[in-house]
Amino acid sequence: ELLQDIRENELKINLHGKRADAIVKSMLQHSRTSSAEKELTDINALCDEYLRLSYHGMRARDKSFNADFKTDFDESLPKIKVIPQDIGRVVLNIFNNAFQAIQDVENPTVSVSTKLLDNRIEIRITDNGPGIPENIRDKIFQPFFTTKPTGQGTGLGLSLSYDIVKAHGGSIGVKSHEGKGSVFTIQLPLS
Repeated sequence: ELLQDIRENELKINLHGKRADAIVKSMLQHSRTSSAEKELTDINALCDEYLRLSYHGMRARDKSFNADFKTDFDESLPKIKVIPQDIGRVVLNIFNNAFQAIQDVENPTVSVSTKLLDNRIEIRITDNGPGIPENIRDKIFQPFFTTKPTGQGTGLGLSLSYDIVKAHGGSIGVKSHEGKGSVFTIQLPLS
């Protein structure tokens, strides 16, 4: 019985150690300033690449996962100067959250669209998941806030995404209706 307790404690210590490691790594990512240079980037290609990366990542973790994903890219978008790794991290995080949200819905779909507005590019990521409850919607961009079970999320993904978009002079927001899904909107300036 004592050996069984020791084994269980060892597993718990290992689990919480890995969780602490993930939190520290996320905090370091959150606080580091990017040394990368801004470069002219095709936002359509970037979104398409990270959408597929996210989908295949979900399939690799869960062989039974299946969903539709759709793109509607404005082909007239000019390339804009951004740090592509950082904007890629932002859209990847939102895609990952969207694919996780639609795991248990009928006809699961994640869509991404881009369009040119007056002096900015808009990226719109939509899912048909359960939506974000109104009582937590204002908290999702706060550091360490997560709806994921203990050990599965650090609560830094959307907070980091918010900071990256702001550092690029842009904005990020969400509209969600419970039972009907969520729409994340990222706007980035042309210059």
